[in-house]
Amino acid sequence: MEQRRSSQSFKRKELVGKLDPVGVRAFKAAADSAKLRGNPYVELVHFIEQLVLSDRSDVQMIIADAGLDASRLTADMTRAVDKLPYGATSIEEFSDHIFHAIQEAWNLATLEFGVEEVRSAHILLSCLKTPVLEGLLSKISGEFDKIDADAVVARFADVVEGSLEGGAAIAVPAAETPKRTMGGDSALAKFATDLTQRAREGKIDPVVGRDPEIRQIVDILMRRRQNNPILTGEAGVGKTAVVEGFALRIAQGDVPPTLQGVSVRMLDVGLMQAGASVKGEFEKRLKAVIDEVQSSETPVILFIDEAHTL
Repeated sequence: MEQRRSSQSFKRKELVGKLDPVGVRAFKAAADSAKLRGNPYVELVHFIEQLVLSDRSDVQMIIADAGLDASRLTADMTRAVDKLPYGATSIEEFSDHIFHAIQEAWNLATLEFGVEEVRSAHILLSCLKTPVLEGLLSKISGEFDKIDADAVVARFADVVEGSLEGGAAIAVPAAETPKRTMGGDSALAKFATDLTQRAREGKIDPVVGRDPEIRQIVDILMRRRQNNPILTGEAGVGKTAVVEGFALRIAQGDVPPTLQGVSVRMLDVGLMQAGASVKGEFEKRLKAVIDEVQSSETPVILFIDEAHTL
């Protein structure tokens, strides 16, 4: 039991560490507010209230853009807090709803906006997009119902213009990012090996005795439908060698015109899983890889080694 509590505490600290300075200050202020009022638990309303009060935060920009009645919202939040139990001399616990909100905000920030830091906008938007949390917001104040979360995401840069969060650069949803090349700190460069490039550089030895399998891969890839070859077999039979042989064929131009110039990338699932301790981190990395494959100027064939571990 003690070990489980320690593990949960570590995870919560990790989540709080994802917050930007505005979020961290609001998190601490929420605890101070609850203690000052004698509330035994720090509830979601404490946290949201502090985000709303944060000067020139994303949340304030969203409230103004959506036309919320700020006076009514403040009064509603005060009433919601007044209904909480009081008389405690110390804080017993933070509500799970707060960490649920931060977790969902982290997923939104990384998966949809492609950023590593959770802003106050991500917290509010994730609450509005998550049924349980959205229900809690509605109980706090009906003013929150005026916010169209999807519309805010679509116009994010315009909505939060003037916010002190995020620095000079405003991250936009990943769907709006232009086509890119795969270099530098891209997800593909980090988690996948370019086998065709290695073949061109002479770093892959010639593959002998695998012509039938390589031809079968080419045949499958040339189909209009059901064109994803799957290599099966016991460990050590040479599945990776077949893919390397295919990459050599592409590097030598010994493939049909449709496949010429294609980049064969071998995805390292183990590397993607390494360090992905926070829920949603692995999914975020996988989505980043898929987005880069789809937006790449050079056609990419992704070889997923040990695909069954996914």
